[in-house]
Amino acid sequence: MNPTAPNHSASGQVTFLGAGPGDPGLLTLRAVEALGQADVLIADPQVLDVVRVHARAQVDTPLQASADEASKPVLPAEVSSLRDTANLVMAAARTGKRVVRAVIGDPGLDGNVAEEMLACAAEGIVFEVVPGIATAVGVPAYAGVPLRAAEGTDVRFVDARTATDRCWAELGGSDATAVVSTSLDSVAAAAGELVSAGRKPDTPMTVTVAGTTTRQRTWNATLGSVAQVLKAAKVLPSADGGQPVIAVVGERGAVAQRDQLSWFESKPLFGWKVLVPRTKEQAASLSDQLVSYGAVPHEVPTIAVEPPRTPQQMERAVKGLVTGRYEWIAFTSVNAVKAVREKFEEYGLDARAFAGIKVAAVGEQTAKALIAFGVKPDLVPSGEQSAAGLLEDWPPYDAVFDPIDRVFLPRADIATETLVAGLIELGWEVDDVTAYRTVRASPPPAETREAIKGGGFDAVLFTSSSTVRNLVGIAGKPHNVTVIACIGPATAKTAEEHGLRVDVLSPEPSVHKLAEALADFGAARRDAAIEAGDPVTRPSERRPGARRRRATP
Repeated sequence: MNPTAPNHSASGQVTFLGAGPGDPGLLTLRAVEALGQADVLIADPQVLDVVRVHARAQVDTPLQASADEASKPVLPAEVSSLRDTANLVMAAARTGKRVVRAVIGDPGLDGNVAEEMLACAAEGIVFEVVPGIATAVGVPAYAGVPLRAAEGTDVRFVDARTATDRCWAELGGSDATAVVSTSLDSVAAAAGELVSAGRKPDTPMTVTVAGTTTRQRTWNATLGSVAQVLKAAKVLPSADGGQPVIAVVGERGAVAQRDQLSWFESKPLFGWKVLVPRTKEQAASLSDQLVSYGAVPHEVPTIAVEPPRTPQQMERAVKGLVTGRYEWIAFTSVNAVKAVREKFEEYGLDARAFAGIKVAAVGEQTAKALIAFGVKPDLVPSGEQSAAGLLEDWPPYDAVFDPIDRVFLPRADIATETLVAGLIELGWEVDDVTAYRTVRASPPPAETREAIKGGGFDAVLFTSSSTVRNLVGIAGKPHNVTVIACIGPATAKTAEEHGLRVDVLSPEPSVHKLAEALADFGAARRDAAIEAGDPVTRPSERRPGARRRRATP
């Protein structure tokens, strides 16, 4: 049966999908599309979390696994369970459902998946294949190890678990680059097979674990020294010795070359677990920026937003927008935009109600929230993104050009009076309206609180004095090994008042400049370790109480 032909039976369709080596960003556009259409998702444990975020909320996932289980090797006794997966796929397809079978790497290199495809073909079930980045190709790329030279080096791929004596003999007798899939505690044995088959013991070798993820680590060695290198790095012996690795054998993995090409593990915040005391929605662009530096952001909201205790004032102001009471409306936060938008929706209004009204916004995120609402701000501070910066650009009231002298200012109950006083000084009347209340958020889970107090985070970004006070209040004081980064002098002062040593100070009051300053700190720390001949470690890997170098802002 042609697997791409239309399905005229009552059976469903199966998509065999390659999820790549582990980095969620390596999913193809076609893979994301297929996942969004799936009725049933059957995924390898290692990539379940990678693919599930792209599936519908109601998707059925008969196979579930924790992150810990994902890193465990497949034992011989579990082979039958792999075969049972084919039965799950077939059973779901027979009911007419769209099934996505997601595998680590590429389905074309997975023998078990090939059997599942044959089973579908034998039963006349329509299937398709969405290729993915093969682990044996993607991991060396992230480790900075090119597999081929300009002159066209031969490349051989081998799975050490199933390799025969003939396979080792062929590899040993050639000068091809060998990409070996094995486990951490078996990599020395694989190296020994190659030496016994004729490869020189001084042949360069790299060993990469958890490739393409922020847990990736790569060691440079030779076939003859790999056991000693892993032992000296205190990687082996280990209870985690069964985790899979990709080893590359050949001159392409030479240390001198990796020093120049190791782009992933050399990111300034590689593997750093960074606490961002904001909601996931507020922290979206900031978290994306941290990820680009190699960090693992962890959002913890420190405030919760609630409606005002007396909503009548807000209701009158929104009605005033429609009746032409205001010349300007000024938004100082995303929450203010959200509060007005919700009130609009309550009254059946939309962005058209802003016609004829000038709109001001403080901050990039506030402006983006307005644009998403369908409103383009007329005024955004050209300098400092703050109330003071807005006042610098705000025009004075002019009775000739301004038919109305009133400004609507929806904001938090704890906002300062700087903006109100400044607008009045410029000749404007201000309706200062409490659009929402900010209250301290509920404490994060116990695991997160323990990580904060116990040094489990490498850094924390404080974006205001209230985030300092609230985080300490709901979760405790960050450990002294955690790098403290503050958005400005006032926030830094509050942090110091709470007994925290400030390591990084943003040069400008911007969350993105703050993340950039933290990345500069991480890069300087990495360079210092390399120059001193020390291993590059994260702050959380340092001994409690160890002396810390204070950063320059």
